[in-house]
Amino acid sequence: MSQQTTLHRYEGRGGTVTYDVKRCVHAGACSRGLPAVFDSKAKPWINPDGADTPAVATVVERCPSGALHIERADGIAEEIPGRNTATLTAGGPAYLRGELEVMAQDSGVALADTRMALCRCGASANKPFCDRSHAKVGFADQGTLRAPEKPAAVAAAGRLQIRVRPNGPLMLTGPLTVIGTNGRSAFSETTFLCRCGASHNKPYCDGAHMRIGFVG
Repeated sequence: MSQQTTLHRYEGRGGTVTYDVKRCVHAGACSRGLPAVFDSKAKPWINPDGADTPAVATVVERCPSGALHIERADGIAEEIPGRNTATLTAGGPAYLRGELEVMAQDSGVALADTRMALCRCGASANKPFCDRSHAKVGFADQGTLRAPEKPAAVAAAGRLQIRVRPNGPLMLTGPLTVIGTNGRSAFSETTFLCRCGASHNKPYCDGAHMRIGFVG
């Protein structure tokens, strides 16, 4: 698991926008939301003074990967979502929102955030985060869920700890609602998500990492 970030800082009158290159999945929520602030053709491509600070913060918080954050001069911080969710995408990552902690091998916290894009195809060079390798390897899972395991309504707020099992799945401990592309959802307090891309029970692990000799 990579614990390093490549941060760029863009200072404005109302605050500083930070951009982590390694976590960006080019979802485009920023450029669609505020093209006067986020313009990939401009240099620098982020102009925090292109809109008022609350508007910039609103769009920053739409970034599903957590690559974008804002340090506001007024001290207002991003709110932690009321529940933890993992939203599956067709042929792509799982977008997590909530009170999230990626744990280091020594059981410390490697990264705490409210937004993350986690690799599901097994090919990312920045595991456990997505780096869009799914497009190169042709990852084809549709991101659907079978019948719910438990009603999503039982989900409660709380810390979600994410542990990378060496050469195996992600173990997520804490309240989590998984949301499929077909609108179905499932709640659990211990969830094992496939990260090798080969499970026949996606998004969950079925031991396929052992069968294919997954390393990561």
